[in-house]
Amino acid sequence: MSRFRNRTEAGQALAAELARRGYADPVILALPRGGVPVAIEAVRTLKAPMDLVMVRKIGAPGQPELAVAAVVNGDDPQLAVNASVARHAGLSMQDIERMAEAQLAEIRRRRALYLKGRAQVPVEGRTAIVVDDGIATGATMRASLKAVRQRHPAKLVLAVPVAAPDTLEDLSAEVDDIVCLFRPLMLGAVGAHYADFGQTPDEDVIRLMDEADRLQARPAS
Repeated sequence: MSRFRNRTEAGQALAAELARRGYADPVILALPRGGVPVAIEAVRTLKAPMDLVMVRKIGAPGQPELAVAAVVNGDDPQLAVNASVARHAGLSMQDIERMAEAQLAEIRRRRALYLKGRAQVPVEGRTAIVVDDGIATGATMRASLKAVRQRHPAKLVLAVPVAAPDTLEDLSAEVDDIVCLFRPLMLGAVGAHYADFGQTPDEDVIRLMDEADRLQARPAS
């Protein structure tokens, strides 16, 4: 049985739990594309600004869905390597760094498309809440958290509707707090816990980022 109808429902439930915890001065940082429709619900509820964490998976040769590593852009790109997968694939660190260059180029393209020249939202001294639609192996999330930590938030929170318990345990050293609504012992695929887990198109990411801007511009009631 699916746990959530879609990312919107999952985001609403996650937003309610985040609101209950009362984090001070939050900033919502979404992993595109699937994390954005989840994160916008936290933006609506917490009245917080939203930015994107641009992360790309580096797949094994011939097995693109098998994550060897993940890379996040920035002045100092962060690379999180799955050492056991890299060894099995026979890839050296130099091989992985070379493969990362192509993904960094795609990150730059997507940031220009999604954010249309917007400046990064400052997170230093604030509560940075990193949101995705779910976590299986955690390679992309680990890279994202390391990159956000370098921006010196006062508190770093990982927030997802569903994740594997062992993955959350592995990621716990990277964050100050974890908010996860559903931790199935046998996760399988993240999409198995959603009735509708269709791909989030670029147009929806752009639309939701525009909405987040409008919500921030709206005077407080």
